[in-house]
Amino acid sequence: MGQDQTKQQIEKGLHLYQSNQTEKALQVWMRVLEKSADPAGRFRVLGCLITAHAEMGRYKDMLKFAVVQIDTARELEDPNYLTEGYLNLARSNEKLCEFQKTISYCKTCLNMQGTTVSLQLNGQVSLSMGNAFLGLSIFQKALECFEKALRYAHNNDDKMLECRVCCSLGNFYAQIKDYEKALFFPCKAAELVNDYGAGWSLKYRAMSQYHMAVAYRKLGRLADAMNCCEESMKIALQHGDRPLQALCLLCFADIHLSRRDVQTAFPRYDSAMSIMTEIGNRLGQIQVLLGVAKCWMIQKELDKALESIEKAQELAEGLGNKLGLLKLHCLCERIYRTKGQQRELRDHVVKFHECVEEMELYCGMCGESIGEKNNQLQALPCSHFFHLKCLQTNGTRGCPNCRRLSVKPGYV
Repeated sequence: MGQDQTKQQIEKGLHLYQSNQTEKALQVWMRVLEKSADPAGRFRVLGCLITAHAEMGRYKDMLKFAVVQIDTARELEDPNYLTEGYLNLARSNEKLCEFQKTISYCKTCLNMQGTTVSLQLNGQVSLSMGNAFLGLSIFQKALECFEKALRYAHNNDDKMLECRVCCSLGNFYAQIKDYEKALFFPCKAAELVNDYGAGWSLKYRAMSQYHMAVAYRKLGRLADAMNCCEESMKIALQHGDRPLQALCLLCFADIHLSRRDVQTAFPRYDSAMSIMTEIGNRLGQIQVLLGVAKCWMIQKELDKALESIEKAQELAEGLGNKLGLLKLHCLCERIYRTKGQQRELRDHVVKFHECVEEMELYCGMCGESIGEKNNQLQALPCSHFFHLKCLQTNGTRGCPNCRRLSVKPGYV
């Protein structure tokens, strides 16, 4: 198969894919991969296969094609192809929650400066790296990466990238409990879809609606949360988007949990867990197990709650997800307080505060933990964040956290 024929077949696959005939598109692309003698064409078709498998939640296959693509890039001996190949390796590992590997491949991309592609892709690299740092609960570095990605999006007038970054920022602020910002950013993403998204995939609309649903639930606006989640789920089902279906099922379960309707929540958590296990979303599995533990606590089945927490702890430790561990210690503290087991209670209180310290989850001005309740937060240019009320009241001539980190003892 020559270059022209390869190009025609790739376009045919894209047309099928965009008209929701995914399996037929995959068959066309796989034939190109088997028969094409053109390395550049093979590289491009591998990119199509990587994107398609990402959207279907077939992350292990996505990684397999990314590894073949990087070998093809080496064969082409072109740094532009290598940069794109390493980004796809980073994205595959991000989806499989291999966050350290993601960061490593992103750094490789950023070190390949000067290529035409690297200038176009640096925003996507920064976004992927930010998502990985967020998965590890390294909040300052995550925020730095998201803000960098946002600058690239604005400088290149890349509305699709801006939309994705806004959704990640919504997730970021939801985790540290500034729910106003957690809602603001996905609402901004939804505006971008409405204004510019006529030719975009519907997945961008679905993605923004899902993140809006999460923020509405956290704000206690459960009817709004349900409406957004239903719209997101409808699109996810139409497009066979398994990862988003799992997240919507988790969100539905969390909404029912907020209503203390555990009988309706349980089957939703089970369905979410089934898909997340199938696709390899271990971060999502931790969230499901946390929700299940809370359901058991409402039913006063404390030993069953502890079983869920134990499974979640194993996953969180394996991923290095510190926020997950902090939430688990918090739940354990409540359980052991109810049980009157003082030694276990003290152990989890200590571990909770260790997590807060390790993640720098405290306001450098008032010293209170960030994330214990819904508070408006403000980041300084260094990406350390504080309670907005503290900055407004006290002002600052610089970042107290940075000053503290730069203080070195005079004598040992």
